[in-house]
Amino acid sequence: MSLDKILVIALGSFGIVFTYWFFLLRKEKKEVAVKNEVDIAVEGGYNPQVISIPKGKTTKINFFRKDSSTCLEEVVLSDFKIRKYLPLGKKVTVELNPQKEGEYPFECGMNMFHGKVIVR
Repeated sequence: MSLDKILVIALGSFGIVFTYWFFLLRKEKKEVAVKNEVDIAVEGGYNPQVISIPKGKTTKINFFRKDSSTCLEEVVLSDFKIRKYLPLGKKVTVELNPQKEGEYPFECGMNMFHGKVIVR
């Protein structure tokens, strides 16, 4: 077997394993309970990625963008009709006062990075 065939088989196998892991084995990030205010670091995604907030109470979510990627320039909370520009190195506060329990996703402007607000 030639070197190019071995290389193709090895890279193909790696691609299959990586795809399987990425879509089926990745676990969702740990949920962080929030009372009044939370800071979310925007760096290669959102950290924390999943937060839970109380129903009927105003909660401040502070996004602080550390990543220069243009994808992360915006955060979109479509269920709340919120779209905010996140300047690099500055804190941007979003206030939520949800009246219904449920799970509400948020994402970057290009819909590549995701997070979730759980209202209880």
